[in-house]
Amino acid sequence: MLATFILALRQGGVPASITEYLSLLGAMKAGVAEYNIEDFYFLSRTALVKDERHLDRFDRVFGEVFKGLEPPEGEEPRELPEEWLKLMAEKLLTKEEMEQIQSLGGWEKLMETLRERLAEQKGRHQGGSKWIGTAGTSPFGANGYNPEGVRIGQPESRHRRAVKVWDKREFKDLDDNIEIGTRNMKLALRRLRRFARQGAATELDIPDTIRSTANNAGHLDLKMVPERHNTVKILLLLDIGGSMDDHVRICEELFSAVRGEFKHLEHYYFHNCPYERLWKTNRRRKESETSTFEVMRKYGPDYKLIFVGDATMSPYEVTHPGGSVEHFNDEAGQVWMKRLTEHYRRSAWINPQPQRNWDHVSSLSMLRHLMEGRMFPLTLSGLDDMTKELSR
Repeated sequence: MLATFILALRQGGVPASITEYLSLLGAMKAGVAEYNIEDFYFLSRTALVKDERHLDRFDRVFGEVFKGLEPPEGEEPRELPEEWLKLMAEKLLTKEEMEQIQSLGGWEKLMETLRERLAEQKGRHQGGSKWIGTAGTSPFGANGYNPEGVRIGQPESRHRRAVKVWDKREFKDLDDNIEIGTRNMKLALRRLRRFARQGAATELDIPDTIRSTANNAGHLDLKMVPERHNTVKILLLLDIGGSMDDHVRICEELFSAVRGEFKHLEHYYFHNCPYERLWKTNRRRKESETSTFEVMRKYGPDYKLIFVGDATMSPYEVTHPGGSVEHFNDEAGQVWMKRLTEHYRRSAWINPQPQRNWDHVSSLSMLRHLMEGRMFPLTLSGLDDMTKELSR
């Protein structure tokens, strides 16, 4: 069985060697994984996979080779996880049921109806289609479903349909120390670098020193030059929270790569769409917010502006004042996007969402239009295309 498994791995593109196979056999002989398929899965993955790029291939082959295995007879049934039990009240709807649920018909109607329901409702409600509560199909509440609603009292997004969230939201800063998987990103970003020698002459100029010494009849004539520095300035605006939770790892890798490549780098966070305020630290967001106008004043047009986000949100966030999912914004997101892109002559948007999905998200199409097509996927080829665009 194990020999078949090894051969299947190699045919599936996982370069498992004889040495690694012997290591797995040794671990099995030592009783590291006895009669437990889950333990054997983790043991074999550790012993046979040496590159994280091959993890997905390993999982596919493992599933094919060991499909149909069942736990031994007499094994006690596992209890449902506690977090599953807590969400038992959630209503699970079929696709047909979701299609039958109608939205209220626009931003103004949604907000007007919410005000009316808040005034009318006197107590807690669950499982209905009208009142503010849980596990129903009302546009207002938590742990239910509606194609266009206001989320109240729910820890995280589920269907990504809310146009307003009436809860305090906590986001974490991206980790710029992530190094795994960043090397190729760094190579792609190096196209942006522009070097110049500025400041005091502190570096020995070997060619000029040799030339001057030769012209000076062999008497040493040292020549110094200023150190070379990358002069490109980058302003990075990072979407955080909500649907971006699905892309945290790859965005951390990008953030780490950018931090490692550019000396002149400034970064700020926003949620969904940039508005009148940006912030540096998510945990101290309310205390560390900075006016977007102040950011534009402090960092001039010589900076290259790079947005990072999936551009997935309610269209109202882009088109309507007050459309922000978190607060009442006096001006629509498209107004701020226009200000930023007009101020920074070189700007681009990096999108971690797979490019095949772009045409199916209306807000993404809007922001892509506002960026005049300068939206690129978060892939190595996408980064390469972005650096070409910003280097023009």
